[in-house]
Amino acid sequence: MSDYRYMLGDQTWSFDSLAQLMAKATPARSGDRLAGVAALSAEERAIAQMALAEVPLKNFLNEALVPYEEDEVTRLIIDDHDAEAFKPIAHLTVGDFRNWLLSDEVSSEILTQVRAGITPEMAAAVSKLMRNQDLILVAQKCRVVTAFRNTIGLAGRFSTRLQPNHPTDDLTGIAASMLDGLLYGNGDAVIGINPATDNVAQASRLIRMMDEVIQKYQIPTQSCVLTHVTNTMECIEQGAPVDLVFQSIGGTEATNSSFGFNLNTLAEARDAALSLRRGSVGNNVMYFETGQGSALSANAHHGLDQQTCEARAYAVARKFEPLLVNTVVGFIGPEYLFDGKEITRAGLEDHFCGKLLGVPMGCDICYTNHAQADQNDMDNLLTLLGVAGCNFIMGIPGSDDIMLNYQTTSFHDALYARRVLGKKPAPEFERWLAEMQIFKDMDNYRLNDQLPAAFAKSLKAVESATGGTHV
Repeated sequence: MSDYRYMLGDQTWSFDSLAQLMAKATPARSGDRLAGVAALSAEERAIAQMALAEVPLKNFLNEALVPYEEDEVTRLIIDDHDAEAFKPIAHLTVGDFRNWLLSDEVSSEILTQVRAGITPEMAAAVSKLMRNQDLILVAQKCRVVTAFRNTIGLAGRFSTRLQPNHPTDDLTGIAASMLDGLLYGNGDAVIGINPATDNVAQASRLIRMMDEVIQKYQIPTQSCVLTHVTNTMECIEQGAPVDLVFQSIGGTEATNSSFGFNLNTLAEARDAALSLRRGSVGNNVMYFETGQGSALSANAHHGLDQQTCEARAYAVARKFEPLLVNTVVGFIGPEYLFDGKEITRAGLEDHFCGKLLGVPMGCDICYTNHAQADQNDMDNLLTLLGVAGCNFIMGIPGSDDIMLNYQTTSFHDALYARRVLGKKPAPEFERWLAEMQIFKDMDNYRLNDQLPAAFAKSLKAVESATGGTHV
């Protein structure tokens, strides 16, 4: 383990390890203060950033932040590192790497060629030296395209997860939210439900219900119940029509153990989903969620700052070629990201690091009700991520998840982002929206003031079942 020093004038600053240097260089956030790893002053943070800028990228291959012998995520990062892809940047320091990424000569194609040579720790390190605009500019150059029943991540496209959660998993209530979202052009990334009752029987029930809707209306999208990976494997064994396998993941083995799985579990689940052959235009069958602070909340962070732990989770995601990965950026609460400013910074960092590593990043732009944040903060982050080329966001009725009790982005928010940024849904889904006459002006996404005939009967059925109230 190296000792990192930086001299400024007649004063020498010393950092005991690369892990400590990374933590001290991280922009301020409440989770690192809670963990006791944050810089004690703005001066110390600036010195750490200057010291980190001088660290050669090669050091990250020789000094594991979490011991190789103790952690399967570290072993994954080191063993899967592509030395050939690393060659174009092997001579760079972290500061040089920042300048290289921002240069006009570095294109989307070049970033694709080197991504297998970049470790999560390298991505996290360079992000700590970047302003928000730097994170946006580089992420916008990173293109990560995936496919299942439609194609996610193409240039000029902006997708949404339709999230029709219900506090009692009432199928009529879920159907009402699904219909509402579809009529606003939401749902091309996935129709994904967080079940209120998390067991195999309930997951199968919800999977079958969503599959019936998708098949009835021939919607070019995919469904997912966000249950534990082992539950989904049982659903597959019982013959449920599973599209995507979900799991929350972290950046250390201990974090993932606390979630009840390991890398072998994910490999088995992916193989099981692939065996169903349900994709029509691609075979990316995994859906992962992450979030800064998960390792710390499980006391599994090994003394690392929370953003570096988060970046390591993307190595896990990258291994299994997912269709979707999203950072649920403000979900854990203000103990980890205190206010709108910290949430905004974290969302841009996560998106940048994921895209740089070749992960199809989306973001659940969200906050809990006791955080120092509001919907204006979420509007800002939504717009910034849209500019940065984020693959997808959430779409929830009224932006208020009545089951998980947090605030996120609404069907209307997605419509806003597509309009002001000139973004379109996935191409297959866009064609379906046109065929169903959901919008009367597909170029500007003006809503059809006449309910599409294909949905009229369904809406009447939903209104009848819910006592005449339409979500």
